[in-house]
Amino acid sequence: MKRVALLGMPNTGKSTLFNRLSGASARVGNWPGVTVDLMTAKIMVGGDMAEIIDLPGIYDLHGYADDEKVVRHFLEQQKVDLLVVLVNAVQLERQLVLPLQLKELGFPLVVLINMSDEAKKLGIGIDTASLARGLGTPVVAISAKYGDGQRDMMSAMTRALGEISTHGTLPAPGKRRLEEDDAFEVRAAALIASSVDMPTVLPERFSDKLDDVLMHKLWGLPLFFLAMFGVFAGVFWLGAPIQSGVQDALGAFGTHVLTPVVSALPELARGLVVDGIFNGVSTVASFVPMIVLFFFFMAVIEDSGYLSRAAYLMDALMAKMGLDGRSFVMLLMGFGCNVPALMGTRVMRSRALRLLSMLVIPFSLCSARLQVFLFIIAALFSPRQAPFVLLSLYLASFVIAFLTALIFKRSKQFSSDEPFVIELPPYRLPTLHQVWTRGWLEARHFLLRASKIIIAGVVLVWLLTHLPAGVTPAGVDSYSGIIGRFMQPVLGPLGIDEKLTIALIFGFVAKEVVIGALAVIYGMEGAALTSHISHSFNWVQAYSFMLFTLIYTPCLSTIATLRAESRSLRFTLLAVAWPLLLAWTVSFVFYQTFKHLV
Repeated sequence: MKRVALLGMPNTGKSTLFNRLSGASARVGNWPGVTVDLMTAKIMVGGDMAEIIDLPGIYDLHGYADDEKVVRHFLEQQKVDLLVVLVNAVQLERQLVLPLQLKELGFPLVVLINMSDEAKKLGIGIDTASLARGLGTPVVAISAKYGDGQRDMMSAMTRALGEISTHGTLPAPGKRRLEEDDAFEVRAAALIASSVDMPTVLPERFSDKLDDVLMHKLWGLPLFFLAMFGVFAGVFWLGAPIQSGVQDALGAFGTHVLTPVVSALPELARGLVVDGIFNGVSTVASFVPMIVLFFFFMAVIEDSGYLSRAAYLMDALMAKMGLDGRSFVMLLMGFGCNVPALMGTRVMRSRALRLLSMLVIPFSLCSARLQVFLFIIAALFSPRQAPFVLLSLYLASFVIAFLTALIFKRSKQFSSDEPFVIELPPYRLPTLHQVWTRGWLEARHFLLRASKIIIAGVVLVWLLTHLPAGVTPAGVDSYSGIIGRFMQPVLGPLGIDEKLTIALIFGFVAKEVVIGALAVIYGMEGAALTSHISHSFNWVQAYSFMLFTLIYTPCLSTIATLRAESRSLRFTLLAVAWPLLLAWTVSFVFYQTFKHLV
């Protein structure tokens, strides 16, 4: 099987092209000698099956950022048949250096001039034949967003793979002299002069006019948070009817299908299947439509180019806390999952900035926590109140992150003076194909990861609530009751009772287990569980519980990533202990302040 590596600078549309080529077949691959998992997919190129690997975006093959090291180590240690290099058609003057560097090292290349549709709108004419002669490699103009030029691209890749045989791993290229890099820039400038027709004055772009509004120094940030509120409102208003339908369907399945099927089993086994596994998993599954909607909306915001603007807007504020705009982007990435957001800090060259960013990222309201909050909010608050409650939790996650940064930034370990540089891409309206592919891949990753953890978690919770034999399920004499009573002196002052305590304990493993654990503990699922929760707690207790869930120790996979990325046990222990202390303090203050209002 041939192996094709896809690489290019950030914002060249590399991920868009990878998603278009791979569809829903992408998977995460682990590579020897590479410190990060890479997306990979198998596709047909001509008549042969080829494996395509999506490498991190890099600015310079000879740079020292972690992402650049990942790419360099991959190219040094892995056999590659072909490199497909994407460059932005609007920024050729500074993006041709990368393919020149790769060509100089002897790699077989196909260069793709992406965003050719935007270049045409700006009056930029590109002679791909002339560029191909100058680079000594095939050059194809494409639009990864709309699929333009895809047939020519596949033909060029087919020809290139047919002309070469797999070469061995290259020796380490080493650090090149600055004079050699300067020579590449001179050659790139000469190619631009001979192959690109650039208008004297570029026309004013729509994105420039939009930036005048959305990046205004006064109302830019309020507009951003208004846009995020729109996402939350859409999740509830569109997702609630779908969630209700899924809930009713699962309830009917449990009553009319599953229960009769397992009726012949022993009581213990029947209880485990129905009250344990089915109740727990179905309660979680009923909220999947809202999770999917959230990922779709976030895909629109990410692909539109708006997140880069948000980073720019937030940079001045973040700098006061020892962070920068990239840290804010990573916090937003954490909305999906904290793990890739932590890994994304590799673009920061300063270790101190990386560590401080990694300390605050786990406070991002990830999709697993979102599931817990959607359930609690739907049970305790009206549809009109729900978006505001969810927005308040997102804002609380930012406040807690910023407070943490302010407290620790004065430490020498977290002090950094690395300058902030970010590229603002033009606004792009994502296609339905882009939104669907990105949203589905994120949702599928969440479901695959969550399903395994949830099943294991609800089984363990069921055992705790039903053992020793003969006790009342989740009663005071069960193992769960004993643990809950033991923890009451600590969590009772927060309004968190014995049963909620058990759910929180399993949340240490993964936050996805919390809702499934509640279904098992109460022996209910769907609408019955929602109704029971709404009558068992008041809004102050519920909000205190959500605040604790938002802040306290991150899940095990996040902790493992913190340890791997920081390479420091001391830092990892701090990242576990500090959120736990902060969660107790915040929830205690909130509950003790507002408990008299109900």
